[in-house]
Amino acid sequence: MSRKTALVTGAARGIGLATTKLFLAEGWQVAMVDRDCEELAQASEGLENVKTICRDVSQAGDVEAIITEVIDWSGELDALVNNAGVADFGPIDETDFARWRTVMETNLDGVFLMSQAAAPLLQKARGAVVNIASISGLRASTLRVAYGTSKAGVMHLSQQQAAEWGEHGVRVNCICPGPVRTKLAMAVHTQDIIDAYHDAIPLGRYGSEEEIGNVITFLCSEKASYVTGQVISVDGGFQSTGIGLPSLRG
Repeated sequence: MSRKTALVTGAARGIGLATTKLFLAEGWQVAMVDRDCEELAQASEGLENVKTICRDVSQAGDVEAIITEVIDWSGELDALVNNAGVADFGPIDETDFARWRTVMETNLDGVFLMSQAAAPLLQKARGAVVNIASISGLRASTLRVAYGTSKAGVMHLSQQQAAEWGEHGVRVNCICPGPVRTKLAMAVHTQDIIDAYHDAIPLGRYGSEEEIGNVITFLCSEKASYVTGQVISVDGGFQSTGIGLPSLRG
């Protein structure tokens, strides 16, 4: 039996790398895409059944090259995980157009470009797409005008894709992670921020990269064969209690 093929963008670290390893554990082969060549090489070291592709998903020419490399390597594509993204937090008044575009071109344009380019392969395989948005796309928050807006766009794009590609058997879903305990988050979150998140999240903790990856791989599997067009929060209940005061929930 041939291995199924997944393509994961932003695969050099964090949720993308965790998802890659979960696919591999389930017997898939994975095309790992990231624009950080050095980090990608380190992340893939020792992994079997992977193809590393150092390209930038925000560039149309790179996206075409990514799909060409996947075709040459595997000949097919069963799942696309659009995980690559950039985080940029700052006040609206300090977000000029160049800063706005830097966020949009990866977080939203990249998802559009990769999905469009991969569509023929996914339709042939009757495959699945999982786009990674954020809790910040579901509700407004401070300092996230570009980031949150880009992720809200990803959510709607996912539903558009599900509506149009369903007739080809392609399922498209969107994941909205809440606070995740990544190395980057732990490096920039002060103890006050960590405590505030713990107070606001019903499960009382950050999520792990693997917990997000488990939902992604489920949505790409046959177990989710009737799930499409969904925006799913994986956030420890953070979204459900967004309008409540933690001090009143006890």
